[in-house]
Amino acid sequence: MDLQIKGKNAIMAGGSAGLGRATAERLAEAGVNLFITARREERLRKAAEEISAKYNTTVTPVVADSSTEDGRQALFDACPNPDILSITIKPPAPNGSFLKVTPEMWRDSVETALIGPVEIMRHYIPGMIDRGWGRIVNIATFSAKNPMIWRLMSGPARSALINYTASVSREIARHGVTINNLLPGIFRTEGMDESFDAYVDAFGLERDREVAMTHFLENNKIPAGFMGESEDLAPMAALLCSPLSRFIVGQNIVIDGGQHSSIF
Repeated sequence: MDLQIKGKNAIMAGGSAGLGRATAERLAEAGVNLFITARREERLRKAAEEISAKYNTTVTPVVADSSTEDGRQALFDACPNPDILSITIKPPAPNGSFLKVTPEMWRDSVETALIGPVEIMRHYIPGMIDRGWGRIVNIATFSAKNPMIWRLMSGPARSALINYTASVSREIARHGVTINNLLPGIFRTEGMDESFDAYVDAFGLERDREVAMTHFLENNKIPAGFMGESEDLAPMAALLCSPLSRFIVGQNIVIDGGQHSSIF
């Protein structure tokens, strides 16, 4: 399918690994001029080189932490006028007992998962409106609408994010600019692997990966019968970044193998 975005400028914030990397690849395959950001410089530059070589397109790495003003400014300087903006963040570690969640943990969650994406969108939306076209896609989490006690550091801030985007998207849609959110469930990514020890600690499990994985799957039943892979989400993200999605406005699309059972 031709996504009709060849030659457009696209940002994938959080694009060095996992769902962000897979989405970046689909955008590169479609022929965009791609900018990818992440905090880990070595992994970011390696991802940029690999994507550029694989799809024969320009990929610019921008070392930046989008939860900080300096990090966001680095992105703004590197890519002043994107047509496409997609944002994801590394999922925070499981929090253990809710009684142990501190104000500092809340502040970090809000800075990373809410203020960072909001400020990037707020910066770029006026230019998209002026040009009469733009696509914004947030890759958030299904715990934004499916509360999970062990994901307090992930869900609430993203619930606020999808509330914000639902309002803003309807304000700007008439200018040809859309915002939509993808809400992934449980995916087998580098971020998940890195946070698995925190899951073990949160539930007081043995440090045996097989035992811990059994506990994890028993408490997170997925009707599809397997955890998602990054490529199970990336095509939908790329579609929402294209002109083909022009009538999809302010939506929160859950991709979770059927785990979230609400009809809304």
